[in-house]
Amino acid sequence: MRIGVLLLPADPWPQTVARARHLESLGYTHLWTYDHLSWRRYRDQAWHAAIPWLTGLAAATSRIRLGTMVTSPNFRHPVTLAKEAMTLDHISDGRLTLGIGAGGTGFDATVLGGTAPTPRERSARFAEFVEVLDGALREPAYSHRGPHYAADEARTYPGCVQRPRVPLAIAAGGPKALDLTARIGDGWITYGDPNGEDKSGAAIEAAVRAQSAQLDERCAVHGRDPSTLARYILTGDTPDRPLASVDAFEDFAGRYERLGFTDVVFHDPRPGDPVLTDDPKIVEAIAERYF
Repeated sequence: MRIGVLLLPADPWPQTVARARHLESLGYTHLWTYDHLSWRRYRDQAWHAAIPWLTGLAAATSRIRLGTMVTSPNFRHPVTLAKEAMTLDHISDGRLTLGIGAGGTGFDATVLGGTAPTPRERSARFAEFVEVLDGALREPAYSHRGPHYAADEARTYPGCVQRPRVPLAIAAGGPKALDLTARIGDGWITYGDPNGEDKSGAAIEAAVRAQSAQLDERCAVHGRDPSTLARYILTGDTPDRPLASVDAFEDFAGRYERLGFTDVVFHDPRPGDPVLTDDPKIVEAIAERYF
């Protein structure tokens, strides 16, 4: 099981660089951040843009993989994102994983002046977003015209360091997004059923098990070996507290590894944050146990 850490892009830059380098020195496999223009309780606090933030960390580190958890169609176009991802892949020397999601219904959904899309509209937009992003990253010259996006001979030279393109990890919970993951994705991201009322560890695990089975079925439909997909479980703000102790984390990671997951990602504890309240020392303790 590979282990990664999600850092909020909310700290002064020297502190961020020091933290990223420390996580790399501890042996963590990957480091992620959220892609929002503003986010929840940090709406009126410091919050940096994901791609420049990761670009800076690519220059400040040498081994740890970097990723978005996850990029949002709410305020992005797939052609410009493809160019930025390709460039970041070069700066990081092939260490980028591009996490992609459908875009939420929070502040980012209306910040550009439009109305928040319906679930059906979000789903259709997301499918086209991923397809255009995939094409623009793979093809040196790419054209597309659809209901949500257009591209006219978009150029992505010299192409990605990673071939045929940077890995795409798709956040998916419903049938359409899981099918999209099976068709196009290199990885799958989940944290359970986002609409489920029961947030207990057992309920989340049951939801993830059902999603995983459905993903396997869609892989079979598309003639794909499901083992070719990386599977990321993101820990959340739930009663199931995998960072309460090293043993709790080991139990959590072991349960999901038995479900076929290859990677687990947890939020870096933040003193003063009302949600990410775990003891920061757990990060070193987990590294000592695993690395």
